[in-house]
Amino acid sequence: MDSGNLIESFADFAGNKNIDRPTMIRILEDVFRTMIRKKYEQDDNFDIIINADKGDLEIWRFREIVDDNSEDIWDYDKISLSEAVKIEPDFEIGEEVAEEIKLIDFGRRAVMTARQTLMQKVKDLEKDILFQKYKDLVEEIITAEVYQILPKEVLLIDAEGNELILPKYEQINKDRYRKGDSVRAVVHRVEMVNGNPRIILSRTSPIFLERLFESEVPEVYDGLITIKRVVREPGERAKVAVESYDDRIDPVGACVGMKGSRIHAIVRELQNENIDVINFTENMELYIARALSPAKITSLKIEEEEERVSVFLKPDQVSLAIGKGGQNIKLASKLVGMEIDVFRELGAFEDEDVDLDEFGDEIESWIIDELKRVGLDTAKSVLALSTEDLTRRTDLEEETIGDVVNILKQEFE
Repeated sequence: MDSGNLIESFADFAGNKNIDRPTMIRILEDVFRTMIRKKYEQDDNFDIIINADKGDLEIWRFREIVDDNSEDIWDYDKISLSEAVKIEPDFEIGEEVAEEIKLIDFGRRAVMTARQTLMQKVKDLEKDILFQKYKDLVEEIITAEVYQILPKEVLLIDAEGNELILPKYEQINKDRYRKGDSVRAVVHRVEMVNGNPRIILSRTSPIFLERLFESEVPEVYDGLITIKRVVREPGERAKVAVESYDDRIDPVGACVGMKGSRIHAIVRELQNENIDVINFTENMELYIARALSPAKITSLKIEEEEERVSVFLKPDQVSLAIGKGGQNIKLASKLVGMEIDVFRELGAFEDEDVDLDEFGDEIESWIIDELKRVGLDTAKSVLALSTEDLTRRTDLEEETIGDVVNILKQEFE
């Protein structure tokens, strides 16, 4: 293969990979200098001239002429007079010889190795470019197409044909994909694995929900409304705290939109995830009350050192505060950054109720803790629920619940 064909084939390959001209020339020169060092040990006295457009390559070797008996005759940048006159008869000692080295002088094997090295360098560069491109897109939403569905992940391709990965644990439980589907997700992280960029997407990240608000709510995109915090149970429920620095803008109303038009678009994208948008405030008591919406609290007590808050509600508000499967109270705790304990406020005729802690010698403490975790802190609050409800709300076995109910009933018989 001559130099013209080598450079031309490389230029075509690099062009198809969108490698710019200066980078292409640099790669070519690096590879040719490697060839020179392998053959001549040094490349300091070589000039490489490349014209990629025409496929031209010139390699020139420069050496100073010394006397045949000189001690410097073996230096890499020196040539004896007797050798120099073979190139040009009228050369003299002290002059510089410029000798053109042809690609064929390196041998066929070296040229083929150079060709393979050139192609590999472009592929490596392409991987680096892809890695950097998506590194800059971390936490940004992209759209890609499904091309393969595997048990533990879905493989997608972007507009340029690059492979992206949406793992099972980054998918919303209700997500169902078919080949060719268009998928929106946020770039979660980018990593190099064995020299190959691995681009991980996510639809469960709070950042994804935040970016959806930016795309659907102009005031958020423009910075007029700030999203202070997002917490999610992906596909089930989310709470978003928003704040406006302009008193004329209602942040909750702007995010929800006329008749819910803005929030509905986000809800559909998240497989009908129930989204509560609340006004952020520095007033922690008010913030906690808003976080537990739709439940209405009667009073609360904040223990800042322990980062806990005790919330007291009327009996009919307890289940609202806890929510389905404990979602509401769990998300509210994350939103305010404190552990929330829910307690029923006793009415005038409920003073004969008994606190669960009074049964500590008959019911194991971990069972009492589990019941209190879901807001059931008195005997009557437990007895007011069916076995099915108690099984669904807690992590207790049905048999254990049956034993607890029997113990509590005996207290009132």
